[in-house]
Amino acid sequence: MRALMLIALLATTAAAPAVAETTVLAPHLVTDWKAVAGRIEARDTISARARLGGTLVEIMVTEGDTVQAGQPIAEIEDQKLAFQLGAIDAQLQALGAQQDNARAELTRGEELLARGVSTAQRLDVLRTQLDVLTGQIAAQQAQRQVVEQQAAEGTVLAPVSGRVLEVPQTRGAVVMAGEAVATIGGGGFFLRLAVPERHAALLAEGAEIGIETTSGPATGKLAKIYPLIENGRVIADVELPGLDEAFVEARVLVRLPMGTRPALLVPRAAIATRSGLDFVRVALGGQTVERSVVLGGAHLLEGTEMVEVLTGLVAGDMVVTGDE
Repeated sequence: MRALMLIALLATTAAAPAVAETTVLAPHLVTDWKAVAGRIEARDTISARARLGGTLVEIMVTEGDTVQAGQPIAEIEDQKLAFQLGAIDAQLQALGAQQDNARAELTRGEELLARGVSTAQRLDVLRTQLDVLTGQIAAQQAQRQVVEQQAAEGTVLAPVSGRVLEVPQTRGAVVMAGEAVATIGGGGFFLRLAVPERHAALLAEGAEIGIETTSGPATGKLAKIYPLIENGRVIADVELPGLDEAFVEARVLVRLPMGTRPALLVPRAAIATRSGLDFVRVALGGQTVERSVVLGGAHLLEGTEMVEVLTGLVAGDMVVTGDE
């Protein structure tokens, strides 16, 4: 008897309907997003240029290499500088011999003047000749330093720390002074955007930006907005931690906040789809009725996936979100 009563009680409990949950529909502020294409670029793009004209005898880097500021990346050689150094050394050797002779003549003149054989005028001439030769030697030595500095400028140095983006020259090429040997991107890598200027007033530094990466959705920060408008577009940089820097100039889908507006949102669980139509249950006069709705985009509200209702519901409707 007790077993029959327990079975009847369980059957009654299982047959009892679940209590439906209702939510009062109210407008929520949602953000409108605009999809634009951003490019992975370096903040600073600087060319490493030749300071000396000559033959490119060695290139130490290639595209994709990481370099430090001041690091040698190429070597340029001008054979004429070696000939100039040889000519200067020969002149210094000749002037040195003349200087030794003039110094000896000055010493003999001083001895002769002490004996009363020579004159003071003759001694002044000898001293002047020695001073002239000493000045000529100093001038040649300074000229030699100039040529040595020109030869040292054949080493092309990296202007900034960063990544080598382009090496337009090859070994054995003849380059002129000021010609680019390599292009280096430094200062960090960012997503650079070109936004139509009509949206410039809606952009704010520090705003969160939605980004579609190869590994999934991510959130970045609008780091800088440049004041110069180019071709009707505003240039802005988006900072994204862990940005993939393998390919510079790669395009990435970015969603920019274009402002907020009120919208009616319902939980996705409250939507039923049949025959290509979407329905939402509404409590009306103690009964539950279904209304056909037209849905908009999806939004995340306090961790719950919500869907915007464009038509079919109004604020104040009691949306049934639970099972009956």
